[in-house]
Amino acid sequence: MFVPDYKNIVDCALNKKPARTPLYEHGIAPEIMEKMGQEGILRDLEQGDLSSYFRKYCAFFLDHGYDTVTFEGCVTEILPHGGALAHPRPGYIDGREKFESYPWDSVADLYFQKFSPVFSALAAQMPQGMKAIGGVGNGVFEIAQDLVGYETLCVLKYDDEQLFADIFERCGSLLYTIWERFLNQFADVYCVCRFGDDLGYKSNTLLSPDDIRTFILPQYEKIVKLIHSYRKPFLLHSCGNIFSVMDDIIGKVGIDAKHSNEDQIAPMSEWVEKYGARIGNFGGIDTDHLVRMELKDLETETRRIYALAQAKQGGFAIGSGNSIAWYVDPQRYLKMVNTVRLLRGDEIHE
Repeated sequence: MFVPDYKNIVDCALNKKPARTPLYEHGIAPEIMEKMGQEGILRDLEQGDLSSYFRKYCAFFLDHGYDTVTFEGCVTEILPHGGALAHPRPGYIDGREKFESYPWDSVADLYFQKFSPVFSALAAQMPQGMKAIGGVGNGVFEIAQDLVGYETLCVLKYDDEQLFADIFERCGSLLYTIWERFLNQFADVYCVCRFGDDLGYKSNTLLSPDDIRTFILPQYEKIVKLIHSYRKPFLLHSCGNIFSVMDDIIGKVGIDAKHSNEDQIAPMSEWVEKYGARIGNFGGIDTDHLVRMELKDLETETRRIYALAQAKQGGFAIGSGNSIAWYVDPQRYLKMVNTVRLLRGDEIHE
């Protein structure tokens, strides 16, 4: 029988060769879990039955050969006047007056009113040998976008650069406060900490590299130092072409590992070649393949990525390049997972 060991993921995050190449996902939609045997998990979520929900949620990761349970509580879920990140609409903060009057000091309490019971329920259902990976979801850039809107941020950079700077500083301070309280309460539940902050798109970064270095990365650095003070490695999830700031993210911020890759930006081998000597690599299988690739071809692709992981001297955790969204084909997802498990010698029943 499969026996989980969260230390495999910790080793990968620290860029050490693990005893077993682990599986990793940034997220797996409960709709997928429902389709693949965790009957009633969507009903549990809708009804707020946290105990039943996390019993099934954790069981899914255990049943499919994971060493950790992925879970985060996103700040954008509780932000007053938020929503511009997920929806094409103007943000609430459009000038100095709304920035100054925004209820910044209430946000941390709102976050823990919602998520303290959730993190506690997750901890209560954690299988033996497993820990969680994730934590406080959303990074500084995503929080700023949720409150201000991407287009307004770009305009503010030229119309009111001081306000532009103050927004990122205040979002960073807010995120630090939440992480500090989270670690104080739930550090024992988590073995690797992570947030997602999509800094790029297909061909470039969403802000100029200089602006990212000046306004965003200093906020990252404070949070990563805090996480490291709890002896936890930090994994950055960031989509897009961010090669222009990766050296700064590694050298200045001090991340331990990086996730998210898309073949049309660069093959996973390029991420390993460029940065594999300095950080752990997570992901590998383009999510598009899990939607459209023929099963035989997907198995070949998974075997290729597994060989890449085996060839690396340091840490490499295999999974999708993004996440297992509700629209991913469960059969293709299972082909990826079971191919990895068979290659590493797990006893499974396909």
